[in-house]
Amino acid sequence: MMKFFISILFLTPLCYYKLGITLVQYWYLFLYLLLMVSGCFSFFSKISFFMGLDSFSLGLILLSFLISSFMIISMMNYTWINMFMFLDLLLLVFLILIFGSMNFLYMYISFEFVLIPLLIIILGWGYQPERLLAGMYLFFYTMLVSLPLFIVIMYMYMCMGSLFLDLLKFNSCSFILHFVIMLVFLVKMPMYFVHFWLPKAHVQAPVAGSMILAGIMLKIGGYGLIRTMYMFEYMFMNYSYVWFSISMLGSFYISLICLIQSDIKSLIAYSSVAHMGMVIMGIMTMSSWGLLGSYLLMLGHGFCSSAMFYMANVFYIRTKSRSFYINKGLINYLPSSSMFWFMFCSFNMSCPPSINFISELMIISSMMNFWFSSMYFFIGISFFCASFSYYLYSFSQHGLYSNMYSFSSINLAEYLVMFMHMIPLIGLSIFISVLV
Repeated sequence: MMKFFISILFLTPLCYYKLGITLVQYWYLFLYLLLMVSGCFSFFSKISFFMGLDSFSLGLILLSFLISSFMIISMMNYTWINMFMFLDLLLLVFLILIFGSMNFLYMYISFEFVLIPLLIIILGWGYQPERLLAGMYLFFYTMLVSLPLFIVIMYMYMCMGSLFLDLLKFNSCSFILHFVIMLVFLVKMPMYFVHFWLPKAHVQAPVAGSMILAGIMLKIGGYGLIRTMYMFEYMFMNYSYVWFSISMLGSFYISLICLIQSDIKSLIAYSSVAHMGMVIMGIMTMSSWGLLGSYLLMLGHGFCSSAMFYMANVFYIRTKSRSFYINKGLINYLPSSSMFWFMFCSFNMSCPPSINFISELMIISSMMNFWFSSMYFFIGISFFCASFSYYLYSFSQHGLYSNMYSFSSINLAEYLVMFMHMIPLIGLSIFISVLV
């Protein structure tokens, strides 16, 4: 595992080389294929020094490679591209450290450090002056809830004598301890009530910032919940109903809030909160189907939400606005992108043959096993998710466009990014269907 980590670090000089963009992209693809064919087991494998892989971390590291590659393509026409490539490389290094670390302390340190390059991307390449406020929200929300976890980690080391993830087993049932551990990951996801930083950060971030936030940053919280669930089994068994209830009601309310948005990026950001609430519900059921469904929904949402933010930016470049009142009738203006927009809106509402459909089937079965009446809330959430996805597609694509002419000006790189987002969404579902 260390060879992947070191090889990415040695790409740093290429960021400032004239042909560095192409070479870095090729190397990302090579490492992605190498990691994919190397194989992985349900328990930790590929162990080297303090790093290793299991079935949870493998998919998220592969997702990190793809989204990082898409980020570079999306920012190729921006200024200071060399500096951005260095930050993208730094982000990828910290993400591999988070998902590949076998030590809880190293995972926590990388968890904190990933905030720095992300903050620089938002402040450096953001659109409006409000990006300063958005960066402050992101910084304080993440930092304030993370510091108590460091004290808990030190306490765990004093009690257990080790911080390796496969050795930690804590039998305490203290709600305070559970609250501190949970809050860190729930803010990162984010859960309803602690989600206020996400729409602000998404709206003010450049396209690459939105892609990395939606594609990977929200998945760090889910990955942390999965890891801590194995460590603090008794705590989760006693208190999981609290987070299950908040997430269930929160996803329902956020789905309603999506229907009153006038900003395309804001609507997609709020839809991420609704989907992450479903991920929390699946994990909190503590069943194998709920866990697998949440993991697959994280992967599916990573590709789908990242693609939707990318396409929203494609419209923003051409119309200079993210408002639904300006972005109307785009099926006449950019007819070649309409099919992709329809597909991703359909996948966002969990239509087959996407991986989102399979994952939501698994989550609803685990939710009904946990509490049968949660089925009614799930039906409401699914209905309103379909409603705001339909609202997003119909308001942007249909209607009367202000300039009455039609042409398609989407370039090959934009087609490539949209198509490469779609392949894993459909391919993963076919692969799982074959296995089942």
